[in-house]
Amino acid sequence: MAAPSGRGLWAALVPAALLCAAARAAGQPSAAEFDVRPGGEVHAFSRSLEDYTCTFTYSAQGGTNEQWQMNVGVSEDNQLFSCSVWRPQGKSYLFFTQFKAEVKGAKIEYAMAYSQAAAGGQSDIPLKQEEFEVTETTVAHREGKFRFELSKLMIVARTPRDEL
Repeated sequence: MAAPSGRGLWAALVPAALLCAAARAAGQPSAAEFDVRPGGEVHAFSRSLEDYTCTFTYSAQGGTNEQWQMNVGVSEDNQLFSCSVWRPQGKSYLFFTQFKAEVKGAKIEYAMAYSQAAAGGQSDIPLKQEEFEVTETTVAHREGKFRFELSKLMIVARTPRDEL
C-alpha cells in the first residue's frame, strides 16, 4: 500500500497533530457548545485562550437548531494555536449560505473544511479545495463554488515567537 501524499497526507496527519497539540496545551484547552441557528441571519460564536481568539461566523437555512462545538488550545511550547468547529453528531443537515472562521493573535499554517465530520463509524469528508479559501487569518467559503455543506472546520495557526 502506498503512503499518503500531498493533501491525503495532510488529511491523515494534521488532525492527529491538532489533537495532540490541544491535549498538551499549556493553557487549559477550552471547549464550548453552541447552537447553529438557521433562518438566514448572520451569527457568530467566539472562544479565546490566552492571547488568541477564534471566531466562527455563518449564515444557514433549513431545519432546526443544531448543537455544535468549538475547541481551542495552545501547544505546550506556545507555538501553535488550534481551533476546531464541528458538529459532534457528524453531518449537518443545514444549508450554509456562508461561513468564515477567523483567528486573532496567530497566523494560519493549516486549515481544512469538511462536509461531514467523523461520527458513528463515518469518516471526515473534506470539502473540495475550490469550495473554500484560506488566508493568514481566515478560512471562508468561496462565493459561487461552495456547495452549502459544512460540518467541521479545523485550523492550526502559528503564534508569534518572542525573540530573546
